[in-house]
Amino acid sequence: MDHQPRPESTSQSELSDPPTHVVVAPGGAFDEFMRRPLPGWALVRQRLETAQVRDVATSVSYALAPMAGLIAPGSRVCVAAGSRGIDRIDEVVRATVAWLRTARADVFVVPAMGSHGGATAEGQIHVLASLGITEESIGCEIRSGMETVELGEVRPGVPIFIDRHAYQEADAIVPINRVKPHTDFSGEIESGLMKMIAIGLGKQHGADTLHRQGFAVFHDLIPQTAEFTLARAKIPFGLALIENGYAHLAHIEAVAAAHMARRERELLVFARDLMPRLPFSQIDVLVLDAIGKDISGLGMDSNVVGRYYAGPTGSGPSIQRIVVRDLTDATEGNAVGIGLADVVLERAVRKMDAAKTYMNSVTAKTPEGARVGVTLPDDRSALAIALACCVAVESTDARIVRVPDTKHLDMLWVSEPAVAAALETGRCEIVRAPAPIRFDADGMFADGWGAAG
Repeated sequence: MDHQPRPESTSQSELSDPPTHVVVAPGGAFDEFMRRPLPGWALVRQRLETAQVRDVATSVSYALAPMAGLIAPGSRVCVAAGSRGIDRIDEVVRATVAWLRTARADVFVVPAMGSHGGATAEGQIHVLASLGITEESIGCEIRSGMETVELGEVRPGVPIFIDRHAYQEADAIVPINRVKPHTDFSGEIESGLMKMIAIGLGKQHGADTLHRQGFAVFHDLIPQTAEFTLARAKIPFGLALIENGYAHLAHIEAVAAAHMARRERELLVFARDLMPRLPFSQIDVLVLDAIGKDISGLGMDSNVVGRYYAGPTGSGPSIQRIVVRDLTDATEGNAVGIGLADVVLERAVRKMDAAKTYMNSVTAKTPEGARVGVTLPDDRSALAIALACCVAVESTDARIVRVPDTKHLDMLWVSEPAVAAALETGRCEIVRAPAPIRFDADGMFADGWGAAG
């Protein structure tokens, strides 16, 4: 049967304004924190894995060649795509559509992104467009809708859903997704083709149903649901993507449905080996220039920062306090994950789109992701308050690290007390000698990301 999202009593426009939040301009009792001296910092470059796909169209054609016999001439093929932040995803989708056309298939694309885009058909079209995926750019029709078909129950009381356009209007469905460690759970299968099949293609209704079971069971539920769907939907293969340490496309591989579970386990190991990490075991204050859905499904990658809403993940450094300076433009107001930050800048809160942030948080059953920490107007006060919240740390001895985001970790500002730890990894080099942390007249960082400052 078909399912459509139940209309809400509160309109989208009523929720779209950023939440009202108290912003404190330090002064008076805060002056003591602001007077504490800061250590200097150095600009450090970290060497990461560089393997990269140069020619996407050729690589896609090469990867798909073994699957040619699985596409019948004249068949209708649905390409499922939509995860954010994937390098050159528009080129991958365009090349896949072109290859399917050479197999004489009639092709269309559906957004496979669960509740993203505000859980509306128009919103999901907009998300695809933000990724460079439009009907004009990929050369085929996009069919976006939130209607689903129920396939049955994977477990008692756990129905599984799939996009109606994909299920009823196609002879074959080809998902495209990046394989990587997930930010909310750990298992042999995490983010990738099987998660897109289980959750992305389920739209908001399916995503909500599975998230209702809790992340604690996802390591079993995701592969179980994907296998359940593969047995009932016409998914002959998928296209798996892996990125290198610089967030560039490094590997493209077509994976047949019959081998998907086994191969995705192997690809996850490969992806985990390539992913960038912070070159420290302990950090007092981590400053993130931005968070966003294009950076990580959680806004910031829990595998990088070593924390989740429930506490330490056991992966990544021990970090006392996290400061978030801004939201990325590409996240379009979805600030999910901001709840992992202890201190945030006012400009990040102003950019929050409540409807998108809350829908994402509610669907994932993690309202903690929408909580907002201590909010301050500028970098100088944010850093001072974050340091004041640290335990057993003198400000001049503080291990402060600033990065653009958790996806781009090749350049780091590192305070002098932490520089030695970075150099000891053998992967880091100083590109700008230690100097005082500079702020402009508005209290914002004056140090940029170029070697010359």
